[in-house]
Amino acid sequence: MHPHHDGTQGELTEIPLTGQLLRGFSELESTERGLLPHRLPARARTRNTDAQLALAEAQPSGVRLALRTRATVLELDTLPTKRAYVGAPPRPDGVYDLLVDGTFAGSTTVAGGDVLTIDMTTGSAEVRPGDAGTARFAGLAPGMKDVEIWLPHNETTRLVALRANAPVEPIPAGSRKVWLHHGSSISQGSDAASPTATWPARAAALGGVELINLGLGGSALLDPFTARALSDTPADRISVKIGINLVNTDLMRLRAFTPAVHGFLDTVREGHPATPLLVVSPVLCPIHEDTPGPSAPDFTALGEGRLRFRAAGDPAETAAGKLTLTVVRDELARIVEQRAAEDPHLYYLDGRELYGEADHAELPLPDGLHPDAATHLRMGERFASLVFAADGPFAASGD
Repeated sequence: MHPHHDGTQGELTEIPLTGQLLRGFSELESTERGLLPHRLPARARTRNTDAQLALAEAQPSGVRLALRTRATVLELDTLPTKRAYVGAPPRPDGVYDLLVDGTFAGSTTVAGGDVLTIDMTTGSAEVRPGDAGTARFAGLAPGMKDVEIWLPHNETTRLVALRANAPVEPIPAGSRKVWLHHGSSISQGSDAASPTATWPARAAALGGVELINLGLGGSALLDPFTARALSDTPADRISVKIGINLVNTDLMRLRAFTPAVHGFLDTVREGHPATPLLVVSPVLCPIHEDTPGPSAPDFTALGEGRLRFRAAGDPAETAAGKLTLTVVRDELARIVEQRAAEDPHLYYLDGRELYGEADHAELPLPDGLHPDAATHLRMGERFASLVFAADGPFAASGD
């Protein structure tokens, strides 16, 4: 491709897109319409039959370009897949965040792209194809610098082309610890304002660590292939946030839950026998504290153009082993206490320390399930102060 001339900034030259320029992903799939970053490896994807998980793992939460360059202009062509829900208001375009030498330096969006329209009343979905667009960052300071472009945390993003007005090289692997985190849509970023403002991204920045985010919307379900992916991923700190998806899918009862948690942790430990491993229970979610799932859309709210969820289970069924958040927290605390007697690097955190009763009174969950943008930042700050602190389970001195 010929260089693009920018009258004020010099010529933009196409830079080959390779995995060496990316962080926070598992594999890069070459498709006819661009490179698709996956957060689960092919081995896990071939074992999955669930469309929700396939969608979530291909949304690049925590995935970013990491470049060292003198460029003052960068352009990234991408093909996004937007999601639309029948009857609900349009979702905002996914955000691309720019960091220069670790400091936030701006954000942009890419319009257009494919549109995936989901009908929550029937479960059907259809895709309307669209065109690629450009995320452009100009006016960067001259001189050598480390530049990161964080991809949207909640929007499938194919990478089509990268251009810059100076040579680009990968940022060398640094001295920072790698934190690998797995959780639900809240961990993926749900309604955070931007990819660096999800609670794990905020916590990682405050903790001075490199994030690999395996938060999978609707899909933190103790799948063995996810445990294997965690086991096989190099990391210095690992956390697994377990519970809300098991309740809101009504996937298993207590009899299955306990051995599944043990098996999940056993698999993670195969690859990481002595790595600090933190089990985090669910944050407060009033609809499911004492009422089992499944979660269901509130069609009254949907008729008013709002997305809200309700608990469709019967509290009386808890006696027969149905899961609620209260049941899950009690059992996770018990399991971790039992295992920690032989595993000195295993820790437990009650999710209500990240978002609890007082937080809910001030910052309620807008749709009944997911925290808002301000709550993501608060949760990230809480996690950093509890977990990355000098006396926390992920303290730097623990090595």
